[in-house]
Amino acid sequence: MHIFQNTHFDFLRWRWYAIAFSWAIILAGLGVILTKGIPLGIEFAGGTVVISQFDQMPSIQQVRTALDRSFGQAAVVQAYGDPSLRQVMVRVPEVGAESGGSLSAAAEKVEAALRSANLGNVKTVGTEIVGPAVGKDLTTKGIQATILSLIGILAYIAFRYQFSFAVGAVVATLHDLLVTLAFLAFFRYDLTLNVIAAILAVTGYSTNDTIVIFDRVRENLRAMRRDSLGAVINTAINQTLGRTIITAGTTLLAAIALFLFGGEVLRGFAFTMIIGVITGTYSSVFVAAAIVTIWRGKAPTRAATRAPAVAGDTVASAPQQPARKSKPPRKARAS
Repeated sequence: MHIFQNTHFDFLRWRWYAIAFSWAIILAGLGVILTKGIPLGIEFAGGTVVISQFDQMPSIQQVRTALDRSFGQAAVVQAYGDPSLRQVMVRVPEVGAESGGSLSAAAEKVEAALRSANLGNVKTVGTEIVGPAVGKDLTTKGIQATILSLIGILAYIAFRYQFSFAVGAVVATLHDLLVTLAFLAFFRYDLTLNVIAAILAVTGYSTNDTIVIFDRVRENLRAMRRDSLGAVINTAINQTLGRTIITAGTTLLAAIALFLFGGEVLRGFAFTMIIGVITGTYSSVFVAAAIVTIWRGKAPTRAATRAPAVAGDTVASAPQQPARKSKPPRKARAS
């Protein structure tokens, strides 16, 4: 299926604008993270989550007021799930002792505080408890896995293609991670295991999209030996533009549907996928290609340096040999 026919967009013309735009988003996100922090899910921060169901849905402020007596400002209160279920999620940083199937002390304090506030009949329908040591261990392992994956991507692409291509792919992947974290900080989504899974999926998606473009670049290097690297990359991006839009469009539609109809539990995952698909496609077209051209500069492409000389060039560059004088033909002897 071909959406575009013989397009000739000059994507590399906008590489400096794209890099400046990306830096603006990343720096703004880092500013929000440094000043307000990024909300951490219970898996990383540790604590107790209690999901309570009411006969009549109270306001969030009423629930927060009821919890202030026991937890102060530390409790986080959010509406949870379908509004018809009348559920509220309460998260507190305290972790009580858990024995068998019994609730933690923090969970019991939440339930007691809600019942004493005269908010109607309240029932605890779910509890999750994570200790701070477990959260710290998950954070460390997540950082280690990200670093090792970037090293693996760098080594594979450097071996399979060229080192400049590997640098472009790794920088584009880092770009996607930082931009996604920036938007999570902007919209105050919790960094949970679901969100981490979405970030890893986006990383693979973006790398695959970049590899498709680089593979076409490698094919074009053989046929466009005398063209500049920028022209070769522009041609490759235009040739894969239809495939990029179809892949990104279908993935984006699925992520939007999950965001709208997947419920509260999957909302952070779906939001991360939406941002990741957009920034992954953007970085494959603009960032990765721009890094390759900046890294290589005006150096000739590797295929051009190894290209066999054209016949006309061989003749032109061959040293001039003096022409031999032709001998006159011998006269035939008379028989």
